[in-house]
Amino acid sequence: MRRIVKDFGFAMTSAKLFVPIIAALCLAACNSAQPVAVAQAPAVATRSATPAGFDLPAGSGCANAIGRYRAIMDNDLAMGHVNQGVYATIQGEIDSAAAACSAGRDAQAVALVRASKARHGYPG
Repeated sequence: MRRIVKDFGFAMTSAKLFVPIIAALCLAACNSAQPVAVAQAPAVATRSATPAGFDLPAGSGCANAIGRYRAIMDNDLAMGHVNQGVYATIQGEIDSAAAACSAGRDAQAVALVRASKARHGYPG
């Protein structure tokens, strides 16, 4: 009879250890059934390298500075280095520089291009 009582005590101790583990597993199973939000992949770039015939406009002056910056931005957008929202922001800044350039304010136009490049991390 003593042995039965002794074995029963071991069984109770074992049960006390397993109940919390079982409860934790049940709770974990309940929590994992919730839908998981999946981040959308960024837009895939249309090309992985600058095209072989890519040349930046040469020369000096505000029109050439604006042309070079536009070409770089178009290339960066096509390669996926810049997203559409940032590209649109930079195009607005380039348009402001182009307006200053066409109005004969060359120094202001070049300064606007340089400020935009600096703001967006492009070398001056």
